[in-house]
Amino acid sequence: MKTEQALPPKPNNYMKKRARNIVILIVLAGVLIWAITGVFNKVDWAMFKEVDDNFKRVIPDLFSPNFSEWEKIIGKIFETVFIAYAGTFIASILAIPFGFWAAKNMVKSPIWNTLGKWFLILDRTFPELILAIIFVISVGPGAFAGVLTIGLTAFGMLGKLYAEVIESIDMNVVEAMEANGANKIQTLFYGIMPQVLPQFISFALYRFEIDIRASTILGLVGAGGIGTLIVITAANRNWPQLGFIIIAIIVVVMIIDYISSKIRRRLV
Repeated sequence: MKTEQALPPKPNNYMKKRARNIVILIVLAGVLIWAITGVFNKVDWAMFKEVDDNFKRVIPDLFSPNFSEWEKIIGKIFETVFIAYAGTFIASILAIPFGFWAAKNMVKSPIWNTLGKWFLILDRTFPELILAIIFVISVGPGAFAGVLTIGLTAFGMLGKLYAEVIESIDMNVVEAMEANGANKIQTLFYGIMPQVLPQFISFALYRFEIDIRASTILGLVGAGGIGTLIVITAANRNWPQLGFIIIAIIVVVMIIDYISSKIRRRLV
């Protein structure tokens, strides 16, 4: 005779959790509906006729690129890449000490460790365009303002990622070296850095990919690179040349992304 297998009893708070989840879903759905309704109520639908006319006039010119000034455009794109490279290099170097400062297993004092984390959070709160405007006003328009902007905005993110990598290392290696009489410098270079360096480089390469796109935007406010040429070309309504600029940017970004991803796969 077969015996029926009894199901485990449901926990006492099962209905409470279910009701809470339903309430959360209802609230989220209500907020979403309210946001969408508010946006659509303020849309001027007559504007889309003008937008459609502009698209019909501009888009064909964008897809008919003008290659006459290709040397100038390629030069500006290389300037954008160099801005991103210099800024990312500065950020990746600055992020190392701050990453150690924010890592719990390196700084035992909770107060100092929290200060390190707050410093990196503070750096990440500044929008890139705001910093770019500040540096353009301070040091003048050009590539140097872009490098400073990329360096300061990137190192906050890299410092946080570096701190997480440092916190995940095998501390048994460090403790074994210290037990055998290794000093702090030896422990750092032979016990810690070999564990974290591949991921440091991988994160720096990933950030470099992001910074290439960021440096393109920074040129819109005068921080050097191809962005400045985009503003001038769009202001002159030279859509064929703008089309070539967009194609060149896409090609360069795709090439760099491909090379960077290949290097990161080998490192990690």
